[in-house]
Amino acid sequence: MKVVVQRVKKARVLVENKVFSEIKKGYLVLVGFCQDDTQEKVLKMADKLTNLRVMADENGKMNYNLIQTKGEILVVSQFTLCADTSQRRPSFILAMKEEEAKKLYLLFIDELKKRGLTVKTGKFGNYMEIELINDGPVTIILEK
Repeated sequence: MKVVVQRVKKARVLVENKVFSEIKKGYLVLVGFCQDDTQEKVLKMADKLTNLRVMADENGKMNYNLIQTKGEILVVSQFTLCADTSQRRPSFILAMKEEEAKKLYLLFIDELKKRGLTVKTGKFGNYMEIELINDGPVTIILEK
C-alpha cells in the first residue's frame, strides 16, 4: 500500500469537467493498492494517517493532526503508485486487481471516518482531474 499525502489549502476532483468532490484545508491523499496488500495493512495505514502531525500550529510548526485542526481528507485511488519503474515504460502488474483494490479502498475510507475524520473521495476507477493548492508545500510518502 502506497500513500502520497499532500497538505493542501484546498483540493478538488473533476470527472467529465464537473466537480465530483472538494475539500478546504486538509490532505489530498493518493492511495495505491499493490498485490500483497491486506485489510490489516489498511487498518494500520488509516491509523498512521489519522495521527500524522503535519498540520501547522499557531507558530507554523507541523504539530497538529487533522482532527485537531478540523481538516478534511480527499482520498483518490491511484493504481499507478504501484508501478514497477525499473524499465523505461512502467509496468502495472504489481497493482492489485480492480475488484480487490476497490474493497480495500472502501475499507480505508470507512476506517478514516470511524476515526472521526471528514472524508471526501474521488470516483474509483474513473479518469479524474485533480486540482489542488499545496500548502507548504508539504508532501509525505507513506508505505506499509
